[in-house]
Amino acid sequence: MHAAATEAHSAALRTLLRSLGQIVLQANAFTGACVLAGWLVWSPRLACAALLGAVSANVSAVLAGYPDDELRAGLQGFNGALAGLAAFSLIADDTTAAAIAILAATATAWLVEPWSRWLRSHGLGSFSSPSLMVTWLWLPISANAPPSATTTAAHTLDAVEPSSGLLAGLAQTGFASSAWAGALVLLGIAAASRRHALYALTGAALASVEQLLLGASAHSFNAGLLGFNGALTALALTECGVAWMFGGVTLAAILQAGTTCVGVPALSAPFVAATWAVQWLRQRIGC
Repeated sequence: MHAAATEAHSAALRTLLRSLGQIVLQANAFTGACVLAGWLVWSPRLACAALLGAVSANVSAVLAGYPDDELRAGLQGFNGALAGLAAFSLIADDTTAAAIAILAATATAWLVEPWSRWLRSHGLGSFSSPSLMVTWLWLPISANAPPSATTTAAHTLDAVEPSSGLLAGLAQTGFASSAWAGALVLLGIAAASRRHALYALTGAALASVEQLLLGASAHSFNAGLLGFNGALTALALTECGVAWMFGGVTLAAILQAGTTCVGVPALSAPFVAATWAVQWLRQRIGC
């Protein structure tokens, strides 16, 4: 009995870590552990937020009777983790943020199955769209801090720091902003797939350069705000070929630049929209 309980606890831990790894599209427990370590380096508060959201979503998915294979792969938990991260990033009061995180993560768990099923019927992936929809519902009435993913401070005289800016872009996939956190995220991705790690770096670099050319500030680049949508888009399109990946990343960069100009809290929406566009176009031309 003791061995069975230990195995159950181990399986639950692996599921939780895979939920965190799925934030960077890797169903890998070690990737999730690296992502978690990145949050601990940057902000233990964010680590708690992600764990709170992932646990809430996974428990809700179990109660809803969702497929065990999707649960074990982390597909039911990662949107909950993102919902928790958004709540703690955009709400200053911890009590309010915790309450919103639990409610939002639970909502993503109930939304993700029917929403993903509908998207799959149209050849599209759900990615982080459930957490985006839930966050946008509470954002107008509860947020009291500017969305980190759309903040662009006017530090036009800052010097661009290429290596730390690229790594910070990987960290921003989980609302962190640190080269060390980004290095841990990159390590986690590389442990799952060195090819995926290369694509993530390429996507972050391409999106950052394009947005700098479109007028984004060096400060935004150094904080990682220009690269994370590109990194996620590249990861989502790794099986589509380099040309499609470049096109998707470029579209994500244009969309992010546009939403930043109008002050829309886009978060990871440019990544989702650009990836959907590529998936739809590939279907239309029969690729």
